[in-house]
Amino acid sequence: MEPGFPAKTNEKQKDLEAAWFNLNLAASKRRNRHRSKSQGGCKRKNPGFAFAAAEVIDPSTDDGVTFVLIQFDRATAIFDGHVALEPLTLTLTEMRIGVIGLNGSGKSTFARLINGLVKPSVGCVTLDGLDTVKDAKAVLALTGFIFQNPANQIILPVVGEDIAMGPRARGLKGKALDEAVGAVAERLGIAHLLLRRPHELSGGELQLAALAAVLVNRPKLVIFDEPTNQLDLKNRKRVAATIHGLEEQALVISHDLELIADFPRVLVFDQGRLAFDGAAEDAIARYREIAAC
Repeated sequence: MEPGFPAKTNEKQKDLEAAWFNLNLAASKRRNRHRSKSQGGCKRKNPGFAFAAAEVIDPSTDDGVTFVLIQFDRATAIFDGHVALEPLTLTLTEMRIGVIGLNGSGKSTFARLINGLVKPSVGCVTLDGLDTVKDAKAVLALTGFIFQNPANQIILPVVGEDIAMGPRARGLKGKALDEAVGAVAERLGIAHLLLRRPHELSGGELQLAALAAVLVNRPKLVIFDEPTNQLDLKNRKRVAATIHGLEEQALVISHDLELIADFPRVLVFDQGRLAFDGAAEDAIARYREIAAC
């Protein structure tokens, strides 16, 4: 940890930390307050069909790296009578997953279903067998989410304090807290930014600061929503290299086709439907066909 990093927290900051601790759950409630009363969940009864038994999959790669087993079982998202995502059944196990499609195609809804920020109106979504409805807190602990504008999720006025907020809210303090923050900052090459204020950072630095605040909580899966949007070439290159080098599983929503061009699996969404699911090269070709219409 850099010298001079503030170790104490005042009452206002404690309030902010408590607010952060429940931020994702609160966001989930706000985003879904108008959803259908027929809410999903793997153990709920849903009219018209029965769920298939979950496939048994070993959640590890050949080199021993573990991934989150993501399963959609006829998951559907409906808002105010509008179907944002049509019934979807699939299993995701890849360490790098791309999600592409036109604006309004259902990409963000799909991603938010994964970590529970959006709840399925019908059907269910599970992560390592945890239901995003019934096991919401456990699902949030498995995942991290980087929003399109990372400045909106940096709450505290000093970057290092913001990174520390999550582990401090979980009870980490003193030397252990300093070491956790310092380690993730060193990992991402932003130790020199710990005492800086968010408004002083470039777009790429903001992305990395937000990512540090997520990674310090040790998620297994990180979801990125347009991580290179509005970045200059230098910052885009840095953020892209960081994503490609992550030890964690990553799901990336992007219009930056080069960013996901070497991903083993890419999903293409169109008008609330999954239009293609396969290798990046074929997925990009399908997306170009859709965009040309």
